[in-house]
Amino acid sequence: MDIFFGRDPLTSALTQLLNSPEEYEKSLNPSTRTYVRDTKAMFNTCVDVKETPNAYVFVADMPGLKSGDIKVQVENDNVLTIGGERKRDESKDEAKFLRMERPAGKFLRKFTLPSNAKLDEIQAACTDGVLTITVPKIPPPEPHKPKTIEVTVG
Repeated sequence: MDIFFGRDPLTSALTQLLNSPEEYEKSLNPSTRTYVRDTKAMFNTCVDVKETPNAYVFVADMPGLKSGDIKVQVENDNVLTIGGERKRDESKDEAKFLRMERPAGKFLRKFTLPSNAKLDEIQAACTDGVLTITVPKIPPPEPHKPKTIEVTVG
């Protein structure tokens, strides 16, 4: 019954891992610490992906980030990578935080692009805190039409 309330074992384990205190993370060995950091970065970045007749469109909320804070790359000729870092407010005033809920730190998402993606025409724009990446499609080839040959009487 727990599954209906979003508390299946995998979700519970991921939530516990992602909410682990930083002091605990520091006690982990370097490879495990890297895995936890990368998992947090991927788990905290939500992206909508939609397909239109002419393109694949990726939409991600990036509130408060400048375009220089966001990196969009294509790796290995078919992997779209969206990454960057959201920095925590480090003001030196005497105010102290009572609650910190907005995510900070590195974020990363990777998507394998289909073979019909035009990698040289990818466009990315960030407007009002929403990153939109458009990956145009290579149009399908025209269906082969049979050639009709006229038969002559000889």
